[in-house]
Amino acid sequence: MATKFKGRVLIPGNLEGKALVSKQPFNLTGSYFENMWAGNTTNAPCTDANNKELFKKDMKGAIMCTPQTVGSTYGAGAIMGMNEIGVGMKAYLFSSHVDSVSACGLIIDNIWNERPIITIDLLGDKFMDTVKTGDPIKIMEDGTVEVG
Repeated sequence: MATKFKGRVLIPGNLEGKALVSKQPFNLTGSYFENMWAGNTTNAPCTDANNKELFKKDMKGAIMCTPQTVGSTYGAGAIMGMNEIGVGMKAYLFSSHVDSVSACGLIIDNIWNERPIITIDLLGDKFMDTVKTGDPIKIMEDGTVEVG
């Protein structure tokens, strides 16, 4: 039976897929380093060796579930750059508030480049306690997220 969570919608959409989970804050720049500097356009292996949950896992087209993102101010550019080369995420689901750097990249890419990535925050700590990598996820436009 699916567990439902309700969050705040930043960029709406409907989507079904599998969760990719980082219980620690997700480092955008560190995780996309290979794609940004090596020009890898076929997949998006996580290059953040400090993130044992994600290191070397393919992030292309993922539904990222994390408390929030961290890293340099280049994180917004990483979001937009990964979408530009076709290896970005399909959705970001945050248990906490979306951070300003991620929000900038997601909103600007949606408005300027018409590349929306479903984004929901404030899903709560129980969301992070529940969701596991590989879990089926169903996202609805109203901010409802079903896990399982």
